[in-house]
Amino acid sequence: MRVEIDRRSGFCFGVIKTIKSAESELKEADKLYCLGDIVHNGMEVERLEKMGLHSVTREEYMQLKDCKVLIRAHGEPPETYEYAKKNNIELIDATCPVVLTLQEKVKGSYEKTKDINGQIVIYGKKGHAEIIGLDGQVDKKAIILESINDVNLIDFSRPVSLYSQTTKRVEDFYAIADKVKSNMKPGVPLEIKDSICRQVSNRVPSLKQFAKKFDVILFVAGHKSSNGRYLYTVCKEENPRTHHISRTSEIDPTWLEKAESVGICGATSTPNWLMEDVAEWVNQQYPS
Repeated sequence: MRVEIDRRSGFCFGVIKTIKSAESELKEADKLYCLGDIVHNGMEVERLEKMGLHSVTREEYMQLKDCKVLIRAHGEPPETYEYAKKNNIELIDATCPVVLTLQEKVKGSYEKTKDINGQIVIYGKKGHAEIIGLDGQVDKKAIILESINDVNLIDFSRPVSLYSQTTKRVEDFYAIADKVKSNMKPGVPLEIKDSICRQVSNRVPSLKQFAKKFDVILFVAGHKSSNGRYLYTVCKEENPRTHHISRTSEIDPTWLEKAESVGICGATSTPNWLMEDVAEWVNQQYPS
């Protein structure tokens, strides 16, 4: 059986920065807290926990004092920084530069349109860490659209600034943008800001080509990963024999029956070592 890993898959630069920050700190300290899972990949979280990383919820964070806390790539709202200042918490800020820029833009739009009763609208998943951070920039007044069906939450007689969570699908964002545009009252200001990270969307053309080359695709990503769900869908559309797994124990051997080739790929939150593990598992089961 031919087994190949997509070398364009794996961590994006934002996640690499976060992981390196954690590893560097853990060389010097026995314990480091992280606000939420450092990355939406359970296997990588487990690896770093063995090194001394402790994931905490937002509620648990608000009980901490006199310690070090890592802020992951997704970013945080202002209240996280304010609490740290008051409680002698040293923050290791590994917010992705793309997310940081987006936070600043969202805040800028909010300040600029506040006096004209403007609305900050963000296409994204409610409760997602990045969305919590973005909503915090606008005093938690953002309108969150989870799908095109939510556009009726917008008051089309008031100014709108439309943004997107960085990991959403480009086509879906523009479908929402078109619907918002067609519903706006004449003369009411509308700004459409494509804030989707091209680290994700630029992988789509090569991923489509990769998925076509194999009988079976094993797409490796954490089940919480937003970009993982998106990129898995891209593969599935090209190759119906695509399967989403987060670890080798989830592989069903029947998927590989009558297959002569297996392609292994993943999300921007998928570590290369995990894709290597999957390739090794397949090779052991089906030695060439």
